[in-house]
Amino acid sequence: MTTVRTLLGLPGLRPHPSTAEGLLDRAVTRIYVTELPDPGRYLTAGELVLSGLLWWRAPGDAEPFVAALAAGGAAALAASGADAGGIPEDVIDTCARHGVPLLEVPPDLSFAVVTERVVLALAAAADGARKRLLTAAAEDAPLADLLARAAEELGTACWVLSGVPRVVAGTAPLPVSAAEPVRQFAAARARPTAAGGLTVLPVESRHAVPWLLAVDGPLSTAQTELAEELAGLVGLARARSRPSPAPLGGNVRAVALRTEDSSEADDVLAELLATTELATFKEAITPTGSRDHTDALALVADDDSWPGGWADDAVTALSTVEPLLRATRILAGVSDPVPAAESRGAFEVARHALSLAAQREGDVVVVPAAALGVHQLLLAGASTDLRAALRRRLLGPLLDYDAEQHSDLVRTVRVFLECSGSPTRAAKTLHIHVNTLRYRIGRAAELLGVDLTDFVAQVDVYLALTSES
Repeated sequence: MTTVRTLLGLPGLRPHPSTAEGLLDRAVTRIYVTELPDPGRYLTAGELVLSGLLWWRAPGDAEPFVAALAAGGAAALAASGADAGGIPEDVIDTCARHGVPLLEVPPDLSFAVVTERVVLALAAAADGARKRLLTAAAEDAPLADLLARAAEELGTACWVLSGVPRVVAGTAPLPVSAAEPVRQFAAARARPTAAGGLTVLPVESRHAVPWLLAVDGPLSTAQTELAEELAGLVGLARARSRPSPAPLGGNVRAVALRTEDSSEADDVLAELLATTELATFKEAITPTGSRDHTDALALVADDDSWPGGWADDAVTALSTVEPLLRATRILAGVSDPVPAAESRGAFEVARHALSLAAQREGDVVVVPAAALGVHQLLLAGASTDLRAALRRRLLGPLLDYDAEQHSDLVRTVRVFLECSGSPTRAAKTLHIHVNTLRYRIGRAAELLGVDLTDFVAQVDVYLALTSES
C-alpha cells in the first residue's frame, strides 16, 4: 500500500512542519492536479491533490478548497507556493484545522515530474500488492488472513458476505446489516454496485448461493483492480474449502430444505445453517420412505443453543438470497430436538414439516415441527390409499348423507370435535342455536353408529376427518 509517508521518499516532496505525524499514514491511490477554487465534485477518496495555489488570492480562499479535500477523503495536499512567499498561512492553518496533510513542493520542481514519480510509485505498489496477495493465496492462507493482507494493500476494510446473508469473514465490524449490500447487489442484477457506503463485487464460484466481496468506501481505479483480483482469490479459497463435519452427539434437530432447482438445495441449506454458528452433520443415509430428489437434509447440534424464533429468522434470510437464485420457491421444515440416536425419526418429522410448507403460499416458507399436530404426523406415515379407505370406512354413511341431502354434517362434527366436544362453543363457531347443534350431532352419531361423546370414538372420527388435510 502506498501512503503519504511512502511518497516522502520521492525527491522534492517534504511534509510541512504543521502536518501531524499521524496523518502521514493515509493511503494514496492516485494523483490529481487542479487549480479549481472548489474541486469537490471531481475528487475521489485517497487522492494526492497537487496544486500551485493559483486559485488563492486572499485570506479565506483556502476554506472552500481545503474543506472540499477533507470531505472528499483526499490523502494530502501537495502545494507549491503561490508566490515567492511560499505557501500562505491561510492554507497552512486551514489544512491543520481540517486534518489534511500538507506537503511542500519546491518552486523549481515541475508538476509533470512530480506526477510521473507518483504514478510510477503507485504502479510499482499495485504490482507488489498483487504479488503479495497471490503469494498469500498460494500459501493457502485462511480467508481471514487473506482479507487482512488485502485490507493492508487496499488501505481500507473489506468483508466477504454470503447471500444468505451473513458475514463470512471481515477485517472490521460491518457498518451496515449484511442483508443491505446483498439486496442492493440483487437489485443491480448481480453486477458490481455501491451499497451503504460499500463497493460490492461478485465472487466467482460454482456455488448456488453467491459470495460477495464488500470494500469500505468508493474505490479508485487501482483499488478496484486490486479488489477484483481479491474477489477471484476469494473464489478460489471457497472452492478449496471442503468442510467435513464430524458426527454429532447429544441432542440434534433435523432440517429438510427443497428448491425447485435440485442443484441449489444443498448449497442453500449449508449456507443457511452456517448463520446459526452451530455444528452440522450431513446425514449420509436416506430416511425411510420416499423423498424428492431436490430435498437437502442435515442434522444440527441443539444442546440448548438453538436460536429462538429460528423459523422466522430463516424466512428472512432465505428471502434475501432468493432473488439471486434460479429457484422461485424455497421451502424448509425443521424437527423438534431429539437424541442423536433418534435422528431417523427427526428426519421424518422434518420432511413432513417440509411437506406442510409445500402446501402453503409464499416464495419462502419454513415450518417448524411445532406447527405439526401429532395426528398429522401419524397420518402422514399412511399411504394416500390407506387414508382414503379409513375415511370411507369411518365416515361413509355421513359422507353419503351429506351428498344426498346437501347438508353439512361432516363440517358440524369436525367443528364439534375441534371445540373439545363443547356444544356451546361449537354452536357459537357455526353461528347456530345450541339445540340445533345437539340435534345435528345426534343425527350424525346415528348415521355413524358411534357415541360422539366417547373419547375413543372421537379420536377415531377426528383422524378420519383430518385424513384429507
